[in-house]
Amino acid sequence: MTVRTSQILLILSAFVTGLVVFTGVFLYATGNFGAGPATSAIGGPFKLIDQNGNTITDGDFKGRPFLVFFGYTHCPDVCPTTLFDVSEVMRVLGKDADRTGALFVTVDPERDTPAVMKDYLSSFDPHLRGATGDRVAIDAVEKAYRVYAKKVQMENSDYTMDHTALVYLMDKQGRFVTPFSLKRRPEEAAADLRRHL
Repeated sequence: MTVRTSQILLILSAFVTGLVVFTGVFLYATGNFGAGPATSAIGGPFKLIDQNGNTITDGDFKGRPFLVFFGYTHCPDVCPTTLFDVSEVMRVLGKDADRTGALFVTVDPERDTPAVMKDYLSSFDPHLRGATGDRVAIDAVEKAYRVYAKKVQMENSDYTMDHTALVYLMDKQGRFVTPFSLKRRPEEAAADLRRHL
């Protein structure tokens, strides 16, 4: 074996070792590490209360792709803007909107009762369903979706909520697909969602 061949084999060996280490770290970080088929570490079962006071679960969305957004009704800007954008996507979808879903989960269940959610959502597309519940149930769904939410006390007795402002696209089996961008024309976003029908 020549010196040049030895060097090439050494470099190739180092590359393969690096690739194996990188793959292992990537799988671990994304929650796909271990035996069995890879599954997303975002999302999962939930049991909450919708704006009409009815129980709502992940099973209600099975068989159709759906969007999930976490926010709260006292939100001054991001939440109403996002819900308006989701409403525009539903409008553009037309009849196909009946074959999808959109869920608005509160991060502020102390103030966002079903009645408050119902009044708030009346300004948006009727395909949007609200979800609230007790603090334990909300904490569980926030954890499942890896949502950050924290109460921020204001100078008076009021408070605001700091929270993740991501729209999640879930597939027909309730598995996370990708963050869903609303920073494009509603027609483009609707075409993207329609591809998952």
